[in-house]
Amino acid sequence: MHKYNWGIIGTGWIAHEMADALNEVNGEIYAVSNPNEESLYKFAKEKNVKHTFINPDEMITDPDVDIIYIATPHISHYDYIKKALNAGKHVFAEKAITTSAKQLDEVVALAKSKNLILTEGFTLYHMPIYEKVRDLISSGKLGDIKLVQVNFGSLKDYDPNNRFFAKELAGGALLDIGGYATAFARMFLNEQPEVTLTTVKFFETGVDEQSGIILKNSQEQLAVMALSMRAKQPKRGVISGTKGYVEINNYPRATEAKVTYTLDAHTESHETITAGDSAKALNYEVMDMQRYISQGHDDGQLSLSQDVAHILNRVRDNWGMNYTK
Repeated sequence: MHKYNWGIIGTGWIAHEMADALNEVNGEIYAVSNPNEESLYKFAKEKNVKHTFINPDEMITDPDVDIIYIATPHISHYDYIKKALNAGKHVFAEKAITTSAKQLDEVVALAKSKNLILTEGFTLYHMPIYEKVRDLISSGKLGDIKLVQVNFGSLKDYDPNNRFFAKELAGGALLDIGGYATAFARMFLNEQPEVTLTTVKFFETGVDEQSGIILKNSQEQLAVMALSMRAKQPKRGVISGTKGYVEINNYPRATEAKVTYTLDAHTESHETITAGDSAKALNYEVMDMQRYISQGHDDGQLSLSQDVAHILNRVRDNWGMNYTK
């Protein structure tokens, strides 16, 4: 396997998880950057990182770095992605990859022009269970897919000063957790939705606290989503067809899918499909990213992220909500 040098921007909790995955998969981490020197050196020591950079731009231009991993607040992703791509680096950015579809379309075009891989850090894109679910749907055993229902409720502490509720940092439920729900829904719709119906409750800072969203495409398939930052919900997705349905719990890092076959209105049969290990969710991300680079394409993952970004944009436009930057 080719050896890739990763450079990490940011030292928050998700960067800690990714560092553990990188060490497990690759055995080492080339570099990390954070303007906060105390956090930087503590992280580097704890995760056995070879090189440290106070200035992220210096790490981005290091000729020995192959992949830039971005684990900073949403609002900064776009600028870092552009810098990294222009420096000839492949990029793995945490969700939300950018704060608008326009930004994403721009960096996608840039990545393609430079023959570089750009990937978004949605774990559900990489969990092995989803290949099995897609195979099940392709087999026709569920009939025609009619409806996808998906929830994500996170109970954040009441704190108007927290980044989750900061409009200037693109906070709110839609970008923080809604991307997962939207990605799940889009994965199991045959085509991009063209109709968006939604309602929202705003938090006092002006970001979305909770919402309901209905999507419909030209094939009349529906997706129904419920999101909240102040009310816990199960992370549950259901894919329903004319011959049965699939229930997936903890869908961002799922390892199990429960299938119910409903061949008529009175008879049911059941099976359970399993695959993967939720503890290795970020390992799968690392391995897929490196595989994408080796094979020269991303299996359509970035196109899916673009569809999600455009859906999220339409939802925000419907609400009349814009971020301050």
